[in-house]
Amino acid sequence: MTVAQQVHDTLPGMTAAEKKAARVLLARYPIAGLSSVAEFAALAGTSGPTVLRFVAKLGYPSYPEFQRALRGEIHESLMSPLDKDRTDRGDRAAAPSVLNQIFDRVRANLAETARDLSDSELDAACALLGDLRHQCYCLGGRFSDSVAAYMASHLRIVRPGVRRFEGQVSTWRDQILDVRAGDVAVIFDIRRYQEDLLEVAQRLSERKVRIVLVTDQWLSPIARYAQVVLPCRIDIGRTWDSSAALLVLAEVIVNRVTLEGWDTSKERIRKLESLAAVSEPSSGETG
Repeated sequence: MTVAQQVHDTLPGMTAAEKKAARVLLARYPIAGLSSVAEFAALAGTSGPTVLRFVAKLGYPSYPEFQRALRGEIHESLMSPLDKDRTDRGDRAAAPSVLNQIFDRVRANLAETARDLSDSELDAACALLGDLRHQCYCLGGRFSDSVAAYMASHLRIVRPGVRRFEGQVSTWRDQILDVRAGDVAVIFDIRRYQEDLLEVAQRLSERKVRIVLVTDQWLSPIARYAQVVLPCRIDIGRTWDSSAALLVLAEVIVNRVTLEGWDTSKERIRKLESLAAVSEPSSGETG
């Protein structure tokens, strides 16, 4: 479990002063926790002893141990495929076993993601995406953008006003011109986090766009701008991370939005089916 997940789990039992430290850490994760106790306390508007009690409540015997955990997360989040090439080497000659090993790790990732996701955060994400008064935008990184496209394709069927940021990074800035305050952006960003996505998130935040971040267990820096953060497990102990949990989470959200806005969803699906029927050639025609 990451430090951020420990904070979320422990938050209900914290004092008001400790919650100040928790919120600052989550808003500036993990950088705030890498500063000195005095600097952290100043950021949170609380005292040094409160910061130390906050750290102890998370289960760390000392502030250096707490910082060591954060530095370990940073190291994990920045690992390249070559850095992660630790399990593959011994298995290349035993390909049949790799199938079961990877499936086992993916199943574990799905179970851990479901266990660790906050019900309130998931509810909030679905409520934002079900708000038909505002446009919805989806985008992702080099590999995760395919999941963003998959989500957008489904959402477009069940609700109006769904768009995807497309094209080169330079055109994303052009597309931001059409975004309005109150709109919702779903951003997928997993390690190694993209600076261009962070820039877009900052610009969207400046325009009062509500951001839903789908990320990994180490949390993209975009978390500082997000109203909702949904962490997924991606590490399978091999050269390449797995996006399976991201895809399943996208399907969960699409299904929730469909059901919770069923009157609108049903009517749009019906109209789409009618359009499809009209466009199909009659039985006597050939193509």
